[in-house]
Amino acid sequence: MTDASGLVVVAAFFVSWIGCWLPIAIIIAIALHWRPGKPLQSEQKLPLLVSLYFLAPLVLWGVIWLTDQSFSDYGFAGNLSMLGSLVLGFGLGVMSLAMMFTCQFWLGWCHLEKSNIKLIPSILPSILLIALLVGGIEELVFRGFLLTELERDYPLWAAAALSSLIFALLHLVWEQRETIPQIPGLWLMGIMLVLARIADGGSLGIAWGLHAALIWAIATVDTAELITYTGKTSEWFTGKNKKPLAGAAGIICVLGTGLILWLLSEY
Repeated sequence: MTDASGLVVVAAFFVSWIGCWLPIAIIIAIALHWRPGKPLQSEQKLPLLVSLYFLAPLVLWGVIWLTDQSFSDYGFAGNLSMLGSLVLGFGLGVMSLAMMFTCQFWLGWCHLEKSNIKLIPSILPSILLIALLVGGIEELVFRGFLLTELERDYPLWAAAALSSLIFALLHLVWEQRETIPQIPGLWLMGIMLVLARIADGGSLGIAWGLHAALIWAIATVDTAELITYTGKTSEWFTGKNKKPLAGAAGIICVLGTGLILWLLSEY
């Protein structure tokens, strides 16, 4: 596979990843008493998600062994510099979402449920751990492996656009109704995270931290029910189905963060 095109390597990875996961998913689904045609509940999605994501580095290691690559070629160095970038990206992600919600508070689009703030300490550790796991694996797969391999066959802009499209569409696996309105926002988020890798000199540190922060913040807000929307404006501004990436506010947040990353990449 050392001389295989990037597309062949990408296809081999995804086929292997899903092929290894399906038997595990079937066992988990049987254990959880899930049947085809029934919607997955949140508590059923989590073990399926964790098993899928834990498999990804193992399958990727096999691809790396066959192609004579390394994890560092895909932006994962595992050093103190990357840890610092992760913290920087996490801070940037929290700051961008804080500014987005502050603007919505000021405009009267939503208000904070102060009584629910007390719930945060009990849910914070588990959500943060999941956010770091999901953010790290998705960055390794999509902005690390996928982007790098596609760059072997396409210019950077095309590889970024295609990898971001795949990233967005694969979110449909878990939830279709709520995900469809988010597809444009997820695609822009993918482009933003590509800019994060470029700004970080090819490392995934900033992208990982930024991605993890977005997952952590949104999941915390949803789980603790910290935000109540007032209905003073259309949900296409605040986010359809209460999903920021499905609304203008979330899109503007992503574009603003992307602009910051683009400016960082220039220096």
